[in-house]
Amino acid sequence: MNTPPSFRFAHDLRVRWAEVDMQKIVFNAHYLTYLDTAMADYWRALALPYEEAMQLLEGDLYVKKASLEYHASARYDDVLSVGLRCRLVGVSSIQFDGVIRRAGQQLAVAELVYVFADPQSQRAKPVPEALRAVLGAYEQGEAVYRVEIGSWAELAADAGRVREQVFVQEQNIPLEMEWDQVDETARHAVIYNRLGQAVATGRLVHVGQGVAKIGRMAVLRPLRRSGLGRVLVQQLISQALDAGMQEVVLSAQYSASRFYERLGFAARGNLFEEVGIPHIEMFCRI
Repeated sequence: MNTPPSFRFAHDLRVRWAEVDMQKIVFNAHYLTYLDTAMADYWRALALPYEEAMQLLEGDLYVKKASLEYHASARYDDVLSVGLRCRLVGVSSIQFDGVIRRAGQQLAVAELVYVFADPQSQRAKPVPEALRAVLGAYEQGEAVYRVEIGSWAELAADAGRVREQVFVQEQNIPLEMEWDQVDETARHAVIYNRLGQAVATGRLVHVGQGVAKIGRMAVLRPLRRSGLGRVLVQQLISQALDAGMQEVVLSAQYSASRFYERLGFAARGNLFEEVGIPHIEMFCRI
């Protein structure tokens, strides 16, 4: 990614034909859309599901100022990199710097100012210390999440909440089919963000001599493509190694099979249906 060294975050995108004007260059207002799209991914990088996080913080962010300075034009099919950094957190405002680049060439720089405010009255409120800490940690290169490993008795409330959101509410799997007795003997992993919200979970079960199975992998929808799924799998494989396992297997939803392939898993056997969703068995020697 073509992000300047001082920008930790970057979002890549490709210019669409509909964004080009009669001069065959990107219409100037689209640059703000690029920044807004990148901002959504910035919150994902913070491991914050935006809507739930703002509800917990009892506020919301509103744009106070958005300024752009143009240096060159983007054209159809260009691949652009949008960099963002949090420069300053004031009493009730948060200031971001933005840069839009193409292959190392700076096309535009931006200043974005948001105000933290009450959602009902839209009156400014002090930025919560918890949010201030998350932004500071991320910009300093610190971890914005932690992983807890434990038993069902220890993690049931948080793991169950994530699984219900993903499997029951989103994928329409019947509630009675989501829970089983295996939960009682499995090792569970839960990822928490810096606000203490559970955002991802998975479990590990011993299923045979030297073989463990990963299951119930769930990441909250707003945080997918943020790397949390990879972290979960790596943590569960580490648990399997510590237990002396030689192989890890899983029943992957077919739509997620490429994700597991990138983590070293290979498909085995034919497609099968589970809770009405196509699955395939995958394995990994460890």
